[in-house]
Amino acid sequence: EREMSSSPLLDEEEEVRGRGEGSCCGSQRRWWWEAETFVDKGEAKNQVLFSVPMILTNMSYYSITLISVMFAGHLGDLQLAGSTLANAWATVTGFALMTGLSGALETLCGQSYGAKLYRMLGIHVQASMIASLFFSAVVSVVWWFSEPILVALGQEPAVSSAAAAYMRPLIPGLFAYGLIQCLLRFLQTQSTVLPLVVCSVVPLALHVGITYLLVHTAGLGSSGASASAAISLSISLLMLSIYVKHSKSSRDTWQGFSSEAFKHVLPNMRLAIPSAVMVCLEYWAFELLVLLAGLMPYSERSTSLIAMCVNTEAVTYMVTYGLSAAVSTRVSNELGADNVEKAKNAVAVTLKLSIILALTIILLLIFGHDIWASSFSSNPVIIREFASMSPLLSISILLDSAQGVLSGVSRGCGWQHLAAWTNLAAFYMIGMPISIILGFKFALYDKGLWIGLICGLFCQACTLLFITLHTNWAKLGLYVKKEQLPVHV
Repeated sequence: EREMSSSPLLDEEEEVRGRGEGSCCGSQRRWWWEAETFVDKGEAKNQVLFSVPMILTNMSYYSITLISVMFAGHLGDLQLAGSTLANAWATVTGFALMTGLSGALETLCGQSYGAKLYRMLGIHVQASMIASLFFSAVVSVVWWFSEPILVALGQEPAVSSAAAAYMRPLIPGLFAYGLIQCLLRFLQTQSTVLPLVVCSVVPLALHVGITYLLVHTAGLGSSGASASAAISLSISLLMLSIYVKHSKSSRDTWQGFSSEAFKHVLPNMRLAIPSAVMVCLEYWAFELLVLLAGLMPYSERSTSLIAMCVNTEAVTYMVTYGLSAAVSTRVSNELGADNVEKAKNAVAVTLKLSIILALTIILLLIFGHDIWASSFSSNPVIIREFASMSPLLSISILLDSAQGVLSGVSRGCGWQHLAAWTNLAAFYMIGMPISIILGFKFALYDKGLWIGLICGLFCQACTLLFITLHTNWAKLGLYVKKEQLPVHV
């Protein structure tokens, strides 16, 4: 088998392997406050070059579903309400789940690539695709019968019916999205990111025309809008599949379909299920805030305001997610290559970059909150209320940026189960109870809800940071070499 060139994010210089004595506690402190320079410029440059394509890729996939909702929304108030509800329901029950399940590959493929076990990348991605297809089939049943489920959850029957009509044509898109996420992680862990941009931006450009043809020319209405999203996602899947099969860069990592993949499905699920849980718990916490806002006095205003804050947080997180993907790849690659010190250095650099990026976004929000709010609503009361929420929103953006990076470290190391327990405790044992108490009992309303979320994010970030700092990295096991989770805390 030919020798593949190392990842462009892997430093090719010779180094002392960091698994001996003294690489645990003492060297860990040098990550943060004993570094000779504030930021390792070479590492930072490579991470930025990796992050930007990932940001564009994620924004493109987000925009595909958003554009479909916008087209449906222009058909009438009922279609707007139905498509918006359907998109939120699809995200929390399907798309977030698919994203989470693929997180296992950030550990398995990333460490395999660093360890030069190139053939195993193809085996792991096939195992993940099998799991993705299974869960997509389960979720598709839920989507098909979403109308009675939404009515049972308290949604208006007419809106629930419109949402169900929107979701059924989207079901093929769920299968495509799950497989897309597997291929994204497969290529991401090899630091092959530019093709990801092409395979997401081109379908996005085609999506506008496809949606117009189905909604207006063919007269399919809101069902045409969701069907167009499924078609565009399928186009992206086809492009990614062609690239993986025929690209020279994947020649050693993809050697065709193999029955061996079935043997790795259960080991894959040991990481995939906790990964899905950690992602879904966080998504659900934000959606729960919107539901709680609907129970408040002046519920229409409160719901609009909290929804604006949630959407703002989601957009900023997509930007910082590029760094999360970068640190996940860096850590998994370097651990696979037995370069512990370089893995720790990558974490330090990414955290610093995330703070710089978050502060930049916060400054833009502070000085441009009225402009940003006006893109959601023309109501002066809501714009004024959003301005009063900006300081709290700034704090949550900073914490969310930091935890995003630390969650990336967890995926790179194989700590998904620890992150899942952390998210459960932080959001549902601390954050949400505080939101309810402050929002309702102390009558802080919208601000009370968001303060509770901040408390949850703070606990989440602090716990993940504690795990990262106090892990004995010198004794960290590798998932690709042992059939057990690599945790030595």
